[in-house]
Amino acid sequence: MKKIIKKFIPTFSVSWYHFLLAFLGAIWHRFPSKKLIVIGVTGTKGKSTVVNLAGRILEEAGFKVGWISSLTLKIGKKEWLNPYHMTMPGRFLIQKFLREMVNEKCKYALIEVTSEGILQHRQKFIDFNVAVFTNLAPEHIEAHGSFEKYREAKGKLFAATKNTHIINLDDENADYFLKFPAKKKYTYGLNRGDINTQNSKLKINLLGEFNIYNALAATCVGFSQGVDSETCKKALEKIKGIPGRMEIIDEGQDFTVIVDLAHTPDSFEKVFKLAKDLPHNKIISVFGSAGGGRDKWKRPELGRIAAEHSDQIILTNEDSYEEDPLVILNQIESGIKNSRIPIIKILDRREAIRKAFQSAQKNDIVLVLGKGTEQTMVINSKKIHWDDRGVVKEELKK
Repeated sequence: MKKIIKKFIPTFSVSWYHFLLAFLGAIWHRFPSKKLIVIGVTGTKGKSTVVNLAGRILEEAGFKVGWISSLTLKIGKKEWLNPYHMTMPGRFLIQKFLREMVNEKCKYALIEVTSEGILQHRQKFIDFNVAVFTNLAPEHIEAHGSFEKYREAKGKLFAATKNTHIINLDDENADYFLKFPAKKKYTYGLNRGDINTQNSKLKINLLGEFNIYNALAATCVGFSQGVDSETCKKALEKIKGIPGRMEIIDEGQDFTVIVDLAHTPDSFEKVFKLAKDLPHNKIISVFGSAGGGRDKWKRPELGRIAAEHSDQIILTNEDSYEEDPLVILNQIESGIKNSRIPIIKILDRREAIRKAFQSAQKNDIVLVLGKGTEQTMVINSKKIHWDDRGVVKEELKK
């Protein structure tokens, strides 16, 4: 119904509608961001992890913190899984959470800022003090019209943030974000930047090179707020894992199960590369792709990448929305050119996970990809309760 209505409403009218909602939300909750130091994190990947790591660093330094991310929501000591199936909540809701942070006497608010959220003005009337850029890869291209417009949407956070910018200097889009003026700029990377692995020693318990980047970004956040390096290191060493991000689920089985949000070609490459570096016999991957017209171009790419690194593939439903889920799976399969890979299509996601466990033998790795900590799944435009991590644990116990 929403899509039908949008066809008859001019784009500028929709934009003004979202802008007005953002303004009303800020008025209703009395512009709470003015009483907080707000840190916005944007990029294609790593946003939620950087929010989590930076938040822990600030807490280790003695500050009271709140955050809004795709993983969890946090207000002071209270933290819970994000139930909204969106990284940035709606305009009234995001202002409500900021007001509750003020009421709880939080000093800092950390917010994942998405390109689609920016399109809908969800970041408006939030006074950002710090903007963080993690990385950029093609995503939401159909929603934005081109990669350049996708990058431009991310840039709006930096254009609106005049105090402090933190930028991944190893990303090929770094220069674009460096051009925005700010009072202070921090850069990081594995080889270059103010903070890098050549002049800093960081010990983290998280898998993957990408998490080194995330830790460096979080450390820059700490430094920008006057937190010393020892406090940053202490905070990072305490973190044993990030929910739904390369999360190993162990219920005593003799094979490894990893749950991860990965749902783009870039994140697939990173997850499979990391999985192949772990001791294993076979890799069994379970995944699908979102419907609703979302980035259809990536579906065959996901199939291609999975086929390059998997010994068995089980395609299943993810969030089909109003699309035919079998059509989505066929589009994923069209990218699989390696005929030696056994491919099974099981629309029921629980049944697909169960089949993967039945197929797994000792020392195999089962990757369950695409959902992470998300608490719902959308089928026929209806939200149903779903938790990959919970289902994995239930099926392993069986």
